[in-house]
Amino acid sequence: METQAHLTAITNQQNNYRRRANFPPSLWGCSFASFSFPQTEFESYNRKVEVLKENVKDMLMASTKDPAEHIEFINLLCRLGVSYHFDDEIENSLKQIFDDLPDLLEKHDFDLYTVSLLFRVLRQHGFKIPCVVFDKFKDTNGEFKKTIINDVKSILGLYEASFLGVHGEQVLDEALVYTKANLESSAMQSSPRLADHIRNALIRPFHKGVPRIEARKYISFYEEEESRNDTLLKFAKIDFNRVQLLHQQELSILSRWWNDLNFAEEFPYARDRIVEIYFWANGIHFEPQYAFSRMMATKYTKIVSLVDDTYDAYASFEEIQRFTNAIERCSMNAIDQLPADYMKVLYKALLNLFNETENDMGKQGRSYASNYVKEAFKELVRGYHAEAEWADKCHVPTFDEYVRNGLATSAYGVIMAASFLGMEEVAGGEEYEWLKCNPKIIKAGKMIGRLMNDIVGHEDEQKRGDCASGVECYMKQYDASEKKAIEEIEKMDVNAWKDINEDCMRPTNAPMLLLQHFVNLIRVTDVIYGNDDDAYTIPSSLKDYVTLLYIEQVPLYE
Repeated sequence: METQAHLTAITNQQNNYRRRANFPPSLWGCSFASFSFPQTEFESYNRKVEVLKENVKDMLMASTKDPAEHIEFINLLCRLGVSYHFDDEIENSLKQIFDDLPDLLEKHDFDLYTVSLLFRVLRQHGFKIPCVVFDKFKDTNGEFKKTIINDVKSILGLYEASFLGVHGEQVLDEALVYTKANLESSAMQSSPRLADHIRNALIRPFHKGVPRIEARKYISFYEEEESRNDTLLKFAKIDFNRVQLLHQQELSILSRWWNDLNFAEEFPYARDRIVEIYFWANGIHFEPQYAFSRMMATKYTKIVSLVDDTYDAYASFEEIQRFTNAIERCSMNAIDQLPADYMKVLYKALLNLFNETENDMGKQGRSYASNYVKEAFKELVRGYHAEAEWADKCHVPTFDEYVRNGLATSAYGVIMAASFLGMEEVAGGEEYEWLKCNPKIIKAGKMIGRLMNDIVGHEDEQKRGDCASGVECYMKQYDASEKKAIEEIEKMDVNAWKDINEDCMRPTNAPMLLLQHFVNLIRVTDVIYGNDDDAYTIPSSLKDYVTLLYIEQVPLYE
C-alpha cells in the first residue's frame, strides 16, 4: 500500500516538467449565468405559435393536391426549422409520395429542380428514391444536358441532392462535380442575396448543416423571397425566438453548474468551454422536448473534455495510468490511489455525475441506461490511455490501429449514450445495445469525428508532444506526404458519409429519430472542424454562431 507521502512525492516530481497547452480563455465567462427567464414573453410566443401552427398545418394539408407544391412546402418547413411541429403529417405524406412514386413520375414531367427536391427530401427522411430519376437530364453521351446550365435554382437543387448518395451511385458523384463547378461560377454573377446563399451551400450543403443554424440562416434568406409565404415566415420567426428562450435558460443553468464546480480555476490547463459544449449538445437536437438530453450531454461532454485535456496537456503518464485504473473501478474507494489533488477533484466530479444519472434513471425505471453511459466512459478513457502510452513511448501506430482506437476517442459513444438518457420513448435497452455494437453508421460517424479533428489539430498537438494523430500515422504507414495523407483522409470522410446515408435508408436497424440525431452530431462536428480550424479550441471561430443562436433574437415586424 502506497503512502500519501509517496504519492505526493510523485506529484511534486511530475510538476517539474508538466506540459502546458496554453489554450485561449473562455470568450463568454459568466455572461449566460445571470439570464432571467422572461415568462410573460415566453407565454406570449406560445399563444402566437399555437394559432399560427394551425394555419400552417392547414396549408400543409391543402398543398397535397399538387405533389410539386407539397414537397416544396415540406422542404420549407424543414429549412425554416419548424418541421418538428408536423412530424406525423410529414411522415404520412412522404410515405404516400414514396409509395406512389412510379405513378407520380409517369404522370408528371417534373423539372430538374422538383426532381432534385423530391430526391433530397425523401432521402433525408429515409426513403430510398432511386438515383435513376436524374437520367432524363443527361444526353446521349451520358453528360448533363447543356439546357440546364443556366438554371441556377435547379443546379443548386441538384448539388444539394448529390450529398444524399450511397456507394455505387455514379450519377450523383458526377452531379456533384458538375454542379459545384457551375455554382462557383454562378456565385460571381448572381445578385448579392443569391450569391451569399450559393456560397453558404458550397461551404456546407444543407445535408451537412446543423439544423438550427441552417434554419436561422434560411429565415433571413426566405424573408427576401418575393414569393414568400408571410404566415409561414412569421411562424418560423416566432417559434425560433420562443425556443431560443428555452435554450438561453438551459445555458444559464449549465453555466451556473459549471461556475459552482469552479473547474475553470481547478483546472487552468484545460479548455473552459461550457458554452461551446452546449452548442455541441444543442446541435444534436434543438427541439424543446429534448431539454434533459441536452443537459446531460453537455455535462458528460464537459467532463470528457476535462479528461481529454488532462491526458493530452497536463498529466504525466504515471498519473494517467492511475487515473485510468480508478475509472475502471468507478468507486469512491479508488480515490486514494490518485497521486494528485486535481485528479481527485476530477474523479469525484465524474462519480457524482454517474450517481446523478443513476438516480434520474432509477426514477424512470431505466437503471440500465446509466450503466451504458458508464461503460462508454470507461471505453473512452481506455482509448485516451492508449494514446498516452503511444506518446510516452514515442510510438507511431499503424493508421488502421489508430483508427480502431479512434472510434473510442472520438467521444461519440459517451455523447450519444448521454443523449439517449432523455429519449426514453425510443432509447431502450435494445437501442443502447445497438449503439454499443458499433454498427456501420456509428463506426462511420466516429471515424469522421476522430479524423476531422486530427486534420485541423495535428500540428498544434505535435508541438506539445501528443501522440501521433491520424495524419502522422497515415504518413508513416503509407510513406505519404502530409498533403497526400490529408487528401486520402478526406476521401475516407466522403465514403463514410455514404455509409451513413445508406444506414439511414429504410428499413433501418434503429429508430429513425435516433439515426437523425446521430447524423446531427456528425453535422456539428463538421461545423466545429470543417473550416480549417478547431473551433472548439479556438472559440472565436464559433462566436458568430453562438451569437446567432443564443443572443440575437430574430427581428419581428408586426
